[in-house]
Amino acid sequence: MIEVKVPELAESITEGTISQWLIKVGDKVEKGDNLVELETDKVNIEVSAENDGVIEELLKEPGDNVEVGEIIAYLGSGTGENSASETKEEKSTEKAEAKQEEKETPEEAKSEQESKAHATESNEEKSENGRTVASPSARKLARELGVDLNNVETRDPLGRVRPDDVKAHADKANQKEAPKQEKKQETPKQEKKSPDANEGKPVERVKMSRRRQTIAKRLVEVQHTAAMLTTFNEVDMTAIMELRKRRKDKFLEDNDVKLGFMSFFTKAVVGALKKYPRLNAEIQDTDIVLKKFYDIGIAVGAEEGLVVPVVRDADKLSFAGIEQEIGNLAKKARDNKLKLDELQGGSFTITNGGIFGSMLSTPILNAPQVGILGMHKIQWRPMAIDQERMENRPMMYIALSYDHRIVDGGEAVSFLAKIKELLEDPEQLLLEG
Repeated sequence: MIEVKVPELAESITEGTISQWLIKVGDKVEKGDNLVELETDKVNIEVSAENDGVIEELLKEPGDNVEVGEIIAYLGSGTGENSASETKEEKSTEKAEAKQEEKETPEEAKSEQESKAHATESNEEKSENGRTVASPSARKLARELGVDLNNVETRDPLGRVRPDDVKAHADKANQKEAPKQEKKQETPKQEKKSPDANEGKPVERVKMSRRRQTIAKRLVEVQHTAAMLTTFNEVDMTAIMELRKRRKDKFLEDNDVKLGFMSFFTKAVVGALKKYPRLNAEIQDTDIVLKKFYDIGIAVGAEEGLVVPVVRDADKLSFAGIEQEIGNLAKKARDNKLKLDELQGGSFTITNGGIFGSMLSTPILNAPQVGILGMHKIQWRPMAIDQERMENRPMMYIALSYDHRIVDGGEAVSFLAKIKELLEDPEQLLLEG
């Protein structure tokens, strides 16, 4: 049989989680067919077959963690129809053997005991690649009960382990464990559990996805390793909203994409980064690496958690180019189709909590970057035009979180003020963004 192994996934990714099998035992597959979907820390990856054949056995189930190089399935030769027939024959054989066992006399049972040693030898001889011979249902039950098939005794003269053997082994182990637990209960010194206020109330326990675990781990690491501070400002969105109102129909007609706010903010960020380059840097040991490119990450909320695909060379893209790229990346994120290279290497990040109604927040850095801009909901508020006049204006709070290890407070405040200036006079974006 051919071993199906977890392939090399990507740099720094050594393991994943079985998300779902795309085939089942008995299916005929060809080289290049997708077999299983793996969930990694960043994206989901489909593993394809490297040979033609029939799926003989699946060693892992959805939710199991696997490492690069680990065997997850076996592929055999033949056709799916043959495999299905073999499965039916196995079931028929099992039924026949079960009936035969019911008819066995004590003498026959004794004879079977005498042949057990020979069965063990046969089992070793018939093992393939050191694996105990067992029916697929027995292997599945062993995984569920946590039983090592190598330790299971079988009544089968040929040494084949069956579900009844696995269950008997597990029951025997549980009987041995029960007296130990009773002794522990009799011990006078017991740990007192703190009362649970929710005891007896309905709850639902949901396992965190691998991506959610990674997000949680990285956010905590940033809090512990960076000297993170946040500064705030507000932007009068009047000029941008009027420009969009005048140009949106023509823009859509010419470019087949809507003119949104993200292109304005991306251009403003690029313009500000050119003037304050330390916000477009990262720390490596004792060095500051100043990046001379502008790959802007755009945070996108997906079903499995937040992802940050990167708009490459944003300084070289037009407004339409930025809107198209953001739209494509956001769709891939929602469809779980992002590739690893679309998530790596950003130099600065923009996150828009305003689409969810957020008025103000302190975004967390996307390490190893040292700056992230937070956008928020546009809210009409009365603003003083001068000492005598007040007007209702569409206002947005913006927030800049930065790493104080290399970015000083004055620089951060000036960076945010520059973004405000560019957004309130969008014509400047054509020159500086």
